[in-house]
Amino acid sequence: MQRRSILLSSGVAAATLMAAHTSAQAQPAIRWRMTSSFPKTLDTLFGTSEFVCRRVSEMTDEKFQIQLFAPGELVAGNAVLDAVGKGVVDAGHTASNYYTGKDPSFAFDSVVPFGMNSRQQSAWMIMGDGKKLMRNLFKEQNIYNVPCGNIGTQMGGWFRKEIKTVADLKGLKIRLPGLGGDVMAKLGALPQQIPGSDIYPALERGTIDAVEWIGPYDDEKLGFNQVAKYYYTPSWWEGGGQCSMYVNLDKWNELPKEYRAVFEAACAEGQAYMQAMYDTLNPPALRRLIAKGTQVRPFSNEIMTSAYAAAESIYEEISAKNPRFKEIYDNWKAFRNSQIQWLGVAERRFDNMMATVIR
Repeated sequence: MQRRSILLSSGVAAATLMAAHTSAQAQPAIRWRMTSSFPKTLDTLFGTSEFVCRRVSEMTDEKFQIQLFAPGELVAGNAVLDAVGKGVVDAGHTASNYYTGKDPSFAFDSVVPFGMNSRQQSAWMIMGDGKKLMRNLFKEQNIYNVPCGNIGTQMGGWFRKEIKTVADLKGLKIRLPGLGGDVMAKLGALPQQIPGSDIYPALERGTIDAVEWIGPYDDEKLGFNQVAKYYYTPSWWEGGGQCSMYVNLDKWNELPKEYRAVFEAACAEGQAYMQAMYDTLNPPALRRLIAKGTQVRPFSNEIMTSAYAAAESIYEEISAKNPRFKEIYDNWKAFRNSQIQWLGVAERRFDNMMATVIR
């Protein structure tokens, strides 16, 4: 009886696998073109795009293939939103805070100054109202958006000189996109919009005085420590930088439902993949940078509190004239505040304790 049961179970499993393979074989062959906002040199960001494309291929028996292009090969790195919406490319991997000039509401799909960390952002997107609110926004751009990767809390950037007070920010030319740039402008700085591939030459030539990018691993690869000495922390404008996959809405609607499920599953894997890479690679990279002479500095309390006040003021100003922003902001803020209160009960206390005992 046991042998018969085993044989029967084995037969069922084999039949199931054969049916799944037959189903995959029956699906159409689809070829997409995807562009990225991130340079090929960054195996964290561009590497996540590659990872997602590979997983989509693997999960569809190579029937669904996505060809990935670096910034500038098809479209500029900061033009992904328009390129995907207009169908110039089928999909794109980017950060939505690059497009706040079109509508500041896009920041909520990526990162907002003094916002949530990566876990809290993911919670808002998955279990809160974030995904629904963002989908409504992106539908107007003919785009279907899927979270795909989170960088975590970033560093506050590289500066040629020490920044001790708000007065030191006056006239400072800093590469800083999105709402973070708006906050810096309110404090007297001159934020610049510069694509990732052009940052190093601008800093080296003195076209800019400071640059924020991401964190130790990526910043070391781009060589910022060779032209700027002071490395500030934390990035109060990017407490948890979410990246997203954009898909042309018409192309998304054409996809078989099985392929849609595969694509979203691959992006979910990419979400975990990116953060795991950063959490693994940043600690040794920071040690190497310090050994090479980098001086890590905290932003002063004066700068942080002034920036927070400026950010809150900006959100209220935008809300007064942008109903879409206000709708998302009110929902996001309530979720953020609740998350911060919970964080203080257990996790922050635990993290602070571990930081004092581990050397």
